[in-house]
Amino acid sequence: MSSRDDKYYNAFVEMVGYSCEAAQFLKTILHAFNPNDLKEQMRSMHEIEHSGDIARHVMTKRLAKEFITPIEREDILAMAEAIDNVTDKIEDVLMRIYIFNIPEIREEAKKITDVIVRCCETLRAALLEFHNFRKSKTLYEKIISVNQLEEEGDNIYTTGVRNLYLEKGDPILMQAWYETFQFLEDCCDACEDVADVIESVMLKNA
Repeated sequence: MSSRDDKYYNAFVEMVGYSCEAAQFLKTILHAFNPNDLKEQMRSMHEIEHSGDIARHVMTKRLAKEFITPIEREDILAMAEAIDNVTDKIEDVLMRIYIFNIPEIREEAKKITDVIVRCCETLRAALLEFHNFRKSKTLYEKIISVNQLEEEGDNIYTTGVRNLYLEKGDPILMQAWYETFQFLEDCCDACEDVADVIESVMLKNA
């Protein structure tokens, strides 16, 4: 593999690194939640998201100048977009918690955030291996792991929403949490989308 090819695979790893950083930061915030810190935490989260955007722009500018790429252009763009979307979705969660003025964090939200962290770390392991996708004996296992984690997140989401309606609390707060749970689930779905792109590239080149 040429150094030119390395740049694309390394860019994917760099981008998913920002997803992992965002996920870990969200976990830290929710597990030690203080509403008074949210505004500053949102600024820090946006810096992470913006760094991911910059890494994506650098990669796409390189793609526009090069004729030969290690995988199809559309797959490179799909991968970049899918990874970027993970980081965006994580930032969205924090933004919704701030907008909805949520006073404390439900246990199910903490559990889904833990799953999101594991999803992102599994994706990072997969993308570290991605350059070797034609010969790798472990890459497909990592894709399956992401799929399983997404299902775990779905199950926690279902429990969390059901508990909202069982408790029958403040309807405004219920709606706020219902939407927040959806945004948390979206993070898991976004991680699965990255795994789907990896699997698609593997199948195209089998």
